[in-house]
Amino acid sequence: MDAPMNIVSSSRPPFVRLFAVLFTSLSLSVHKAESGEKAQSPNILIVITDDQGYGDFSLHGNPHLSTPSFDEFATNGIQFSNFHVSPFCAPTRASLLTGRYSLRTGAVSVTGNREVMKEEEVTLAEILKSLGYRTGCFGKWHNGEQFPHDPIGQGFDEFFGFNGGHINDYFDAELLRGSTPEPTHGYITDVLVDEAIRFIRKDDTPFFCYLSLNAPHTPVQVPVKYTEKFTNAGLDKFAAGIYGMCESIDESFGRILEQLDEAGIREDTLVMFLTDNGANGGDRFNAGMRGYKGSVHEGGTRVPLVMQWPKSFPHGTTVSQLSAHIDIVPTLLDLLGQDSDREPEIDGISLEPWINSPSSEEVDRDVFIYRAFSAEKPFPGAVRTARWRLVCEETRPKSPSDVPPSAWQLYDMDADPSQQDDLSDSHPTVVASLAKRYVAWWQDLHTLSLPAEFIHVGEPEYDRTTIHAPQLAERKDIQFGVRRLGGRPTAPGFCQDWIESWTSPNAYASWNIDIKEAGIYEISVEVNVPRESAGSEFRVSIGDQTIRSEADVFEGELQALQRLVPAESTSFVNYAWDRQSIGKIAVEEGEQNLKIQISPAPDQTVPTEVWLKSITFTKSNR
Repeated sequence: MDAPMNIVSSSRPPFVRLFAVLFTSLSLSVHKAESGEKAQSPNILIVITDDQGYGDFSLHGNPHLSTPSFDEFATNGIQFSNFHVSPFCAPTRASLLTGRYSLRTGAVSVTGNREVMKEEEVTLAEILKSLGYRTGCFGKWHNGEQFPHDPIGQGFDEFFGFNGGHINDYFDAELLRGSTPEPTHGYITDVLVDEAIRFIRKDDTPFFCYLSLNAPHTPVQVPVKYTEKFTNAGLDKFAAGIYGMCESIDESFGRILEQLDEAGIREDTLVMFLTDNGANGGDRFNAGMRGYKGSVHEGGTRVPLVMQWPKSFPHGTTVSQLSAHIDIVPTLLDLLGQDSDREPEIDGISLEPWINSPSSEEVDRDVFIYRAFSAEKPFPGAVRTARWRLVCEETRPKSPSDVPPSAWQLYDMDADPSQQDDLSDSHPTVVASLAKRYVAWWQDLHTLSLPAEFIHVGEPEYDRTTIHAPQLAERKDIQFGVRRLGGRPTAPGFCQDWIESWTSPNAYASWNIDIKEAGIYEISVEVNVPRESAGSEFRVSIGDQTIRSEADVFEGELQALQRLVPAESTSFVNYAWDRQSIGKIAVEEGEQNLKIQISPAPDQTVPTEVWLKSITFTKSNR
């Protein structure tokens, strides 16, 4: 047996982690060469979509849409019929890339810097890069906005997409290439697939391509040609838009598979297709499951997973073994001849035995599901076993002891897949056993996600660092607003949000930052300043240093969004923003608190209506 791959975890910087990966991988390669084993190195393509439910495919019985590319891929591949992820996107992605429960990784929410994967986590990209793969991430990241928590800092050679949880316009979007903004032309799904194809066909080196499509997450935007048949059939705008986005995805997925064929590498490419959580609401087909995105019931977490590796996998089989996002990394390590018994600890199991022999005996296991958004809270949560699903939907308890036994629901998923019959009263022993295991799991892991990661500023390789409003660590007397058409704001703190009202003289916003390089930085802000707030004062403090500046008037207008197909309540809008310099400030290296206040001019009264979207640090030579 190979020696375990001991990839270090701690507070060591990323280059130390990567050196450890490289060193241990080299040792493994030498060991295999000496033993006569031949490690396989297939290309690896993982396609993950955003908010697409299990029922959003014609193969799974949806009577409205048609997904021929997925259907053929699944029919000729290996379908995992009992595969589970987290109820929301960022935790799923962290688990998918590390093989670890998101509670270990720090990614427990979708915004507020609680979606950030810890710097010391070792990702699939880092592991594969150490084995000679070139690595590329295209599309939605959602596990950290600044280096080293962004894709480049977590092992990807190339990144083209966006770091947050969503963007507001899917046509001609501005995306990031690495950390540099770049305009695009066309519909975002097509743009991202084009980039993935370019990367795949770049050279003959084995590749890992992580294609993370942001559709069909809202806003519901897609070319009209994809929605006409649904609106003509009488579906509402939301359903027509979502199904149109799903058919657009399917067409693009077919296109990338055709490119693998044309390049002559389909046989040697391991392709996975999965989605990141249950369907994003709406009264649409859900394959008979209870719950949608955000739910700890089956419909919130059971999603498709299909694999193909034509050269090595059997064709046209179904695996019923209970499986989860945490199993992807250990499965790939197993297929590549690497040992997954390593540090940091992997929570998943290898699915290789069922891939090569789908009828292998099922292993009964616990898969834990968590969606409290804050690691301090134990619920809502669930335990899924091969037969049972134990659910607690309580949102208030701060301790497991605060939850009465009556709060638990128990379902026999073999006999009652739609979860109509709560068996908790008739099976108290099962409830007690599973509840005890869930509580022990949460108590063991939750402290690993406390506190939220500090935002790195002034990394040696980067001249600029931008910090966004939703990444706040603390706020007082401020209001948020993401405007949707119709003027209705969302809840505060979503990933495209901004601060729009400072409602008292003492109002402030603060962020926890880690200055990596001491020196002088110019501070600028992205703002909208209405005429009536002219003369408002910006005051930025870092430690005991404070700089001030007067706000210039800038009334950014709404930017028209193109080719919308949604109801008004589901379409976000974009505003124009003005970048204004606050001044230069000298800061010391280390963890500090960044604080900003916006005070009205002497002849004004609160609240001031200056809108703040982001703060940028730029290194200064003087």
